[in-house]
Amino acid sequence: MVTKLSTPISADEIRNLKVGETVELSGVMITGRDAVHKWIADNFIHPTAAVSPEDQAVFEAIKPILDGGIIYHCGPVVGGLATKEYRFVAAGPTTSIREEPYQGDVMRLFNMKGVIGKGGMGAKTLQACQEVPAVYFHAIGGAASYIAESVKEVLGVYKLDFGVPEAIWVIRVQNFPVVVTMDAHGNSLHDTVREISQKNLEVLMR
Repeated sequence: MVTKLSTPISADEIRNLKVGETVELSGVMITGRDAVHKWIADNFIHPTAAVSPEDQAVFEAIKPILDGGIIYHCGPVVGGLATKEYRFVAAGPTTSIREEPYQGDVMRLFNMKGVIGKGGMGAKTLQACQEVPAVYFHAIGGAASYIAESVKEVLGVYKLDFGVPEAIWVIRVQNFPVVVTMDAHGNSLHDTVREISQKNLEVLMR
């Protein structure tokens, strides 16, 4: 059974999800990797200086998208850069654990309801999933072109000075396929797999 969700996603919808469930996502979301998470943390979570008007304008633009919304750990391959008629050619997930130092605080700041990536995340993010609430969605690794077919429209881009893979791309998706691997009830499929693997390894090493 596939659960279909559209952004913005409600807290009740999130709490109804359990690890292992297949979901198809539709609506507007943004992409963001290392540079974006660090930029949010440095400017809006732990600021050490005044925020520039340009950065404040970007923050105000993405805030309503992320309230009840989703950030996708993705460094896309984008066509149409010369004409600004942008289209996603490839949109595979990035390894998410790199964002572990930031993710929980970013989720709380924006009232985000989901993170998409691959490989799972750690204890800080799992705790934030319970508090916000939110879930971690695992996307299909190695299927960048297939996933790009779910991206129906590029609505805009911010922080393009970070480079194409690191910029904030605002996209509209339809039936984007994911699996819940960390839920709002403290369950992590990634932790379960690690525990089982460790036990099997110990048996083999005896």
